[in-house]
Amino acid sequence: MHLIELLKDWPCTIQGNWRNVTIDSVTEHPNRLKRNCLFIARKGAHHDGVESIEEALERGAAAIVIDRPVSESVLSQWSQRGTAVVTVPDCKRFLSYSSAQLSGNPSEELTIIAVTGTNGKTTVTHFIGQLLAQFGIKTAVLGTTGCYIDGEKFDEELPSLTTPPAEYLHPLLRKCKDRGVTHVALEASSLGLEMERLAHCRVSVGVFLNIGTDHFEEHGGRGNYIAAKKKLCSLSEQLIVNSEDRECMGIVKDVELPIHLFGRNVAGGCMPSEELIGTLPPGEHNRLNAMAAASVVKLLGFPERDIFTAFRSLKLPEGRMQLIEHEGRRVFVDYAHTPDALSAALQAVTSLNPRKLICVFGCGGDRDKEKRPEMGKIAETYCDTVILTSDNPRSEHPLTIIQHILRGTEEPASVRVVLDRKRAIHQAIAQSMPNDIVLIAGKGHETSQIIGNKEIRMSDFAEARTALNQLETLL
Repeated sequence: MHLIELLKDWPCTIQGNWRNVTIDSVTEHPNRLKRNCLFIARKGAHHDGVESIEEALERGAAAIVIDRPVSESVLSQWSQRGTAVVTVPDCKRFLSYSSAQLSGNPSEELTIIAVTGTNGKTTVTHFIGQLLAQFGIKTAVLGTTGCYIDGEKFDEELPSLTTPPAEYLHPLLRKCKDRGVTHVALEASSLGLEMERLAHCRVSVGVFLNIGTDHFEEHGGRGNYIAAKKKLCSLSEQLIVNSEDRECMGIVKDVELPIHLFGRNVAGGCMPSEELIGTLPPGEHNRLNAMAAASVVKLLGFPERDIFTAFRSLKLPEGRMQLIEHEGRRVFVDYAHTPDALSAALQAVTSLNPRKLICVFGCGGDRDKEKRPEMGKIAETYCDTVILTSDNPRSEHPLTIIQHILRGTEEPASVRVVLDRKRAIHQAIAQSMPNDIVLIAGKGHETSQIIGNKEIRMSDFAEARTALNQLETLL
């Protein structure tokens, strides 16, 4: 696409050589620049793209886009190098717009279901994909665990973000469409919504699951977090909302869109039998997740009887209540990293009537400090033994994080601290007995751990399996 064609419907000013400039792709990362690529100098939380313009020019950027004032001398310097400099009101929205345009607006050709909520997004999107598969609908599921088409992992390079940036999202949607996909269930994170990653993605159905405690610090407070979630309303043609969540109901109360409600006992105005409910994965939260997914599929026009019958085949995605069993011991690996999610996971395993319940968890560094003591209190309430360990401490000292968690506990005898996560998992399993349950919470499907500025290999599931195998050799 010619640059001037891309810009014709967008407010902007242009300096430098813009004639005969052809654009094939767009990026905000200089290391992804290739021939005929447009560089967006967006200001991020930790880096200002303007600082990378020289690198982008050296790498051969076809044109530069900025949204902040720079001196005339600098603008002149850039444009004199033969590169067009485009000034737009908002780089975030222009990145979304240009990515969609250069990919041929694939969302216009797909049925997009965008799911938001503090907890449950991954499970609900996978449930939607599994239910639609029962009706022969080729579906892509996109989110925290990557991209799946008809349940198979699609080998595509994506950043480890819940909602991919627009420069990845729209080309991926185009590839899905080219592979025969007609429906896409994607996770819409609060950060993704705030960063306008879905601003030019046509959403057929928006789903609100719940509002809990997470990412408040990154948004600058609870109000900003909820405002980010609410952006999904303006992107969607109709909404499905958890009637049991007060915050979700508050978000949509003044929204002039068709709104459909679900709850633990009803999906799309219909109730499945208790027999079918009993076939779902354990936990009230998974009951709600299944009802949310069923509501979506019913809204898309599929018969409720067949939808509820398909409950028998629903499987949780990787790292969500993922079970390993050995000699009567049950170990669950779960992504629960918020107070509500940890409470739901512990309630679910408690319902399985373990002899003893042992929980291993920590909290991530550099974010949401207020949730730490609350999670400590929750774990202590449900468990016979709690082992506190590192999650992704990032730049914080792991012991500082654990001290925050300990503020919510009252019985030190039931709580132990093992900073090394591998050791913590091995110790928890080594002390378990037949009919005990060990819940390893916080990282789920993740296969690495961020400590300081290093990322090391670490899989809770792999370590749990290793610990159980070692236990067998000791018996």
